[in-house]
Formats: sequence, structure tokens, C-alpha cells
Amino acid sequence: MKHLMPELPYAMDALAPVMSEETLAFHHGKHLRTYIDNLNKLIAGTLYEDMELEEIVCKATGSVYNNAAQAWNHEFFFDSFTSTPQPVSARLAALLGKSFGAFADFQRQLTEAAVGHFGSGWAWLVEDGAGGLTVCTTQNADCPLTTGLRPILTFDVWEHAYYIDYRNRRADYVNGLWNIIDWAKVEQRIG
Repeated sequence: MKHLMPELPYAMDALAPVMSEETLAFHHGKHLRTYIDNLNKLIAGTLYEDMELEEIVCKATGSVYNNAAQAWNHEFFFDSFTSTPQPVSARLAALLGKSFGAFADFQRQLTEAAVGHFGSGWAWLVEDGAGGLTVCTTQNADCPLTTGLRPILTFDVWEHAYYIDYRNRRADYVNGLWNIIDWAKVEQRIG
């Protein structure tokens, strides 16, 4: 099975000024494309060739894992945003409140995790097997799927995600992401 480049669920300029068209052209159009192209080359003729992306992430190691996980992480990341954000629903606020005490506490924890993460990686809102929500980070291409956690939301904190628009101001980038989250999609991801 050949893995295809996913379409963005919004126009390339729709997330500006949080993410500029130039950032999306490089981040989605070049970085993600490279991971998908590399993955397709690496899995040709292997046991991974006919697997879905999520299955490859959970079973592969080495270069196959790195490219598959980066493809999955990026697709998940880009699919978490909207040009027409809506407020957090009462149901989602209650779910977050149950695990974090209040929405503001959740927001603070994810922001601190993303801004404070050393080096390249991801900050996540995840759901455990018991339905609890927590914040964690992963290094490089690592993905919570491999540890049995269900990803709900992620912030990409690789420099390529923000350097065009924010240079070295990761905190400004992370704070901006809160303005474009598709909360309906986030809520749908909770089990």
C-alpha cells in the first residue's frame, strides 16, 4: 500500500498569523512529504508494505519507525486545527476538568510541557486505558501509540514547526496554537 500525502482540512493561508502560508508550505508541503516519500521507499517489499500507518508505527523500529511516526504525528497535528475555531464545549470542559481540575490548568500544563521540552519532539494530551487524560512529551519521532496511550491533541515543537514565523520564540508559537485548535475534533478523539 502506498501512503499518500494528506490534504489539509483548510486553505494554506487559513491559519495565519499563527501559522503562515510559508510555514505550512514548508512544514506540510516539504517536511511531511519527505517523511511519507521516505516511508514508501523504506517499506517497499517488506512486511510493512501492506500495513496501515498506525500499525507500522506500533510495530516498526529504526528508519521505518521514524518516518512512519513522523508522518502519523504530523497528520494528526495538522488535523487538529481550524480556521474557524469554536469555544470548548461544556462536555469537553468537564472531561478536562475531571483530569486537570480546570481548563486553565490543562492549558497551563500542556503549554509548560511544550515550551519546556528540550530539543525536538512533541507535547501531547493523551488518554490512558482507564479514560484518564494526561499531558506528556515525546522526543524526536516518538508517538504515544507505542505505549498504549491514545493521542487527543499534540503540539509539534520541532523547530521547523515554528522557525519561519517565530524564529526562536517557541513560547509565542505555542501560545498562538491555542487560538486555532479545532475543539470539536479534540472532543471526538476522546474515547
